Amino acid sequence: MAERSIVVVGAGIVGASLAYHLSGQGRPVTLIDAGLPGSGVTRSSFAWIGRPVSSDRPSAPLRYLALDEYRRLEAELPGLAIRWTGSLVWDGFDDNPGPITDEVGGLEPNLVDPPAEATHHAGDAAFDPVAAAELLVSAARERGAKVLVGTTVTALEHQAGKVIGVRTTAGTIPAETVVLAAGTGSVALCAGVGIHLPVEPSPAILVRLRAKPGLVRAIVATPALEARQLDDGTVLAPTVYSGETAQAALRATAQRVRDQFAARFRGGGDAEIISVEVGWRPMPVDDEPIIGGPAGTEGLYVAVMHSAITLAAAVGRLAASEILTDRPAPELEGCRPTRFDKS
Repeated sequence: MAERSIVVVGAGIVGASLAYHLSGQGRPVTLIDAGLPGSGVTRSSFAWIGRPVSSDRPSAPLRYLALDEYRRLEAELPGLAIRWTGSLVWDGFDDNPGPITDEVGGLEPNLVDPPAEATHHAGDAAFDPVAAAELLVSAARERGAKVLVGTTVTALEHQAGKVIGVRTTAGTIPAETVVLAAGTGSVALCAGVGIHLPVEPSPAILVRLRAKPGLVRAIVATPALEARQLDDGTVLAPTVYSGETAQAALRATAQRVRDQFAARFRGGGDAEIISVEVGWRPMPVDDEPIIGGPAGTEGLYVAVMHSAITLAAAVGRLAASEILTDRPAPELEGCRPTRFDKS
């Protein structure tokens, strides 16, 4: 492989976006995943993009770009099929201020008991995260990237303070730059070269229901129920993980979500459970993305975050630019792994 090659570890939505933005720029790119694109935590994401941003968050400059970056990506890849439905939030679901509407019943006519008013973000959107990851990977491949699926990265190759490649179940792959976008799996890979990545697994449950199409128009969020609906009638409803350790417990949680949906929407009484699963989201200890090169190690770039779906388009473009040009992106300055370094 060429000396200036790049290996991206992880083909979830962030890794797929990075591979897409890195490829076709004159450097060989290899994307590696233990499964298929989007088959990890990306699959269990609610995939809501947008939401209010607190200006005092270190990652605010990055988060402000999220929706515009997805509009850019949608123009580049028309198959992305983003659903620009907007969102409706009430009952204290989100503390951030936003535009208020008193026409909730008109926006969501199937609500059984619409609130007098709700926060309405008309520009919010959602999409199928697995289809998006697959589309990005396919586009990266068309740009010349090599894609290895069913291949586990077992360790980073490290020599004289520099990461020089990865060891995998299919052999060693050399690289000038290794990009870790493997979610919680990035922690152990970093630990193998003496880097502490302060990321913990944060489980969340996603329930899929089969319901009559058209019951839910927007993204709806209250403390009791979050829901959005696809064109085929599938309802996606995330809920809090409460320590479920067996399928029976997960099924009971799904039934509870299904009953909440049935009580909230006219016609929801016919809804049936399709599936329920736990997604182990990577959560940095300060809830802020970790993006950039850890101190003391050359050749390694980390891109691990919660809100990965929301940030993937922006992170893909900005991080790829940094990697390819060695010029820091100011929007990422609040996300550097060096913030955890001891003084």
